[in-house]
Amino acid sequence: MAASVTAAAAAVARPVSESRVSERSIPWYLWCAALAVTSNMIGAHWDISWHRSIGRDSFWTPAHLAIQLCGVLAGISCGYLILNTTFRRPKEYIASSVNIFGFRGPLGAFLAAWGGIAMITSAPFDNWWHNAYGLDVKIVSPPHTLLTLGAFAIELGALFLITAAMNRASGKQFEALQRIFLYIGGLLLVHIMIFLMEFTGDTHLHSSAPYVTVAFGVPALLAMLWQASRNRWAATWTSGIYSLFLCGVIWILQLFPAEPKLGPVYHNVTHFVPPAFPLLVIVPAFFIDLFLQRTQNWQLWLRALIAGPLFILAFVAAEWPFASFLMTHAAHNPFFAAGYVSYGTQPQSDSLLRHFTAPEHGLVFWHGIVVAMLYAAISAWIGLGLGKWMRKVQR
Repeated sequence: MAASVTAAAAAVARPVSESRVSERSIPWYLWCAALAVTSNMIGAHWDISWHRSIGRDSFWTPAHLAIQLCGVLAGISCGYLILNTTFRRPKEYIASSVNIFGFRGPLGAFLAAWGGIAMITSAPFDNWWHNAYGLDVKIVSPPHTLLTLGAFAIELGALFLITAAMNRASGKQFEALQRIFLYIGGLLLVHIMIFLMEFTGDTHLHSSAPYVTVAFGVPALLAMLWQASRNRWAATWTSGIYSLFLCGVIWILQLFPAEPKLGPVYHNVTHFVPPAFPLLVIVPAFFIDLFLQRTQNWQLWLRALIAGPLFILAFVAAEWPFASFLMTHAAHNPFFAAGYVSYGTQPQSDSLLRHFTAPEHGLVFWHGIVVAMLYAAISAWIGLGLGKWMRKVQR
């Protein structure tokens, strides 16, 4: 009798413990996606600093390898996921897969696998471009654009993979997936800001152009993450991750020595040049969170119509005086990293002299801000709609 009770208790305990393990476990390919995105963002900022401090001396730099590791990890993990689902057809994967050209796998896996192929393809293209047009060129070039599109595809693919898992999960597993989702969302914001870097430098922040540029994509991302993640403070969390990540890059990079290997050298550089201090996106993100929390029963278009201008006005209110501070000697230190310029910066540059470039005032400035508010409203509308759709994704 005692033996039968013990056996019955063991039979009951086994599935309970197994369900707890599966409830808390995160699929390996999601951890791989998070590692890939992290490697890309570290490598991207490291590479930009390498260009500003040393110059492009070789393709085989640690920064380039960190970037390409993202494509390799995404290509291998998502390629395996697609091939495994297509040919072995495990029940747990088939149920959460779509059919594309005869192959089966999650939608996010197809996006990330394409992104991995695009990133790897961009490497020889970038090498040829530099050989043909010069060793050091602008951030926005055809091979860099292909690389960026591939990285964006990996990041969006990772978000779709996590979203589908979140929509099927509950309890502890949902909370763990939500944290990974917000982390990758924060790194996606880091990536967007890298692509906008040439238009949002600190010397440009007293004109409307940087705010118009940010209005195109950032409100859409924050609105999408808020809607899809089901987290009341999603925009604040992701913008906080962006800020902390960039501050970490700033504070760490300048600890290491570097010297130029390409000419002409207009400015002496003795250590890696860090990126500019992060934009204060966390301020409008906080207000966006508050607004979206209190208007969940409103029509989507009405929420976007108010959220967009709210984002821009809060952003201007925070960034304008902070930009003035960045022009002062008080900000020229390792913490704020203002005034650190690349070796190729010419002596008459506004970045070196700490002057605003073509500052705007009055009607000219506010005309641009009105345009930014319009773009931000459209951007928020797209983001809210996309986030609402993502909450329905199961595959």
